[in-house]
Amino acid sequence: MSFPRPKKKTYTEDSLYEYAVGSLARRMRTVAELKRLMRARVEDAETEYGRTLIELVIRRLKDHGYLNDSQYAASYSSLRRDNQKFGRRRVITDLKTKGVHGDVIDKAIETAYEGVSEEKQARDYLRRKRLAKPKDQKQTARIFRQLARAGFGTKTIFTILKKWDVDEEILSALEDESQSA
Repeated sequence: MSFPRPKKKTYTEDSLYEYAVGSLARRMRTVAELKRLMRARVEDAETEYGRTLIELVIRRLKDHGYLNDSQYAASYSSLRRDNQKFGRRRVITDLKTKGVHGDVIDKAIETAYEGVSEEKQARDYLRRKRLAKPKDQKQTARIFRQLARAGFGTKTIFTILKKWDVDEEILSALEDESQSA
């Protein structure tokens, strides 16, 4: 069963502000995410009036301290590092997807991952996912891909696999595969 989309309606600045505050009350959002949500709601979002209305609401939210991409990126980075044990690259990719500016991402990642050993983080990730030493080439490739998706560098992944005494032949095959990709 599909649900009908809410009809776009004409919002005043105050009613759009209330909608935005309600959206931020449910979860933290970036400026880009909130603009996208508001554009979907405002009937004439592509006109000068619609764009101005959205910008006024964004400015008002920033002035009240409800919307701040720097704080969002900092808390998002530390949560992903501590709870999901993701590596730098994964968090950077996720923040870019959410529309956070590159400079803000760099500062947040630098702060969040300062003093964090990537190898220790990768081992914590493996422990969290209950992944053990691979028994064959297929399991080794699976662990390699999973660590790469989690945002860890190939150097760190190969360090872990070498400490697990994975066959050199398998490692060289994985290295060739990762360089060609």
